[in-house]
Amino acid sequence: MHRIAVGHGHALHVQEHGRPDGVAAVVLHGGPGSGCTPLQRRFFDPARYRIVCIDQRGAGASHPRGAVEHNTTAELLEDLHAVREQLGIQRWLVVGGSWGAALALAHAAAEPEAVAGLLLRSSFLARAEDIAWFFGGAASEEPRAWEALTAAAPHAQRGNPLPWLADELGQANPLRRHAAALAWARWEQALATGMQDDTTPSQALLDALADRYRVQSHYLLHHCWLDSPTLLERCEAIPPVPILLLHGTIDRVCRPEGALALHRALPPSRLQWVDGVGHDPTHPAMAGAMVRALDTYARQGRFAP
Repeated sequence: MHRIAVGHGHALHVQEHGRPDGVAAVVLHGGPGSGCTPLQRRFFDPARYRIVCIDQRGAGASHPRGAVEHNTTAELLEDLHAVREQLGIQRWLVVGGSWGAALALAHAAAEPEAVAGLLLRSSFLARAEDIAWFFGGAASEEPRAWEALTAAAPHAQRGNPLPWLADELGQANPLRRHAAALAWARWEQALATGMQDDTTPSQALLDALADRYRVQSHYLLHHCWLDSPTLLERCEAIPPVPILLLHGTIDRVCRPEGALALHRALPPSRLQWVDGVGHDPTHPAMAGAMVRALDTYARQGRFAP
């Protein structure tokens, strides 16, 4: 485990797993703000990979958790450079899902010499239409969860509750923070999996959710600082390395049309649909596709069809 100071009071929590002399791979978690989980490294064969798991600024076990000051995409890209230098890694396979896929693309465009390949699951493009879909366009998909998300919002903001949620998540009153975070988590779960857990989490988990969604709302309010140039425009700078896009055919968080747009912008990429899967990384079909892709890359240095 590493604790890497990156300035302005931020310190990154970085874990390594697998073989020190294995194929170097970095895991970029989603969110933003969610942090790495054991699931994300279980896709890798530890006998073949050197797995680097980074909790991004404000996320997971990085310090301070939930902080939005000095927390932007440009600073996350600087952090990736700092971690790679600290660990003595020249090039790595970059593996990311959802927001992690967006950050992986931005990293590959900013430092093409550092990237040996890209494995992107459920890619998020951070376009205005993607954010508008999650906070309004998808309301009819899961009306009960949407009603719970927006019930306490001022009437004028119920069509786009993101600014109100960001304000609630920054409140000093923990009850307000927790209520907003829980409603967001249930909305996200319902849209991702079609299911909703109505149990009340522990106070510790509610604190973690509030910190997570505070960071996420901060990023989404600023379009993740990826609107000029856009991620699709940045694809021109991404090197012709092996690239595999895995995307569920019924993903309602990051819709399939985004994966098609990304595939068109990245001629070297291969797009593999995972039938009957939404935005859930734990779905057996998606988990199996991830494992097969990583096993193939470890053997061949590419993603074979």
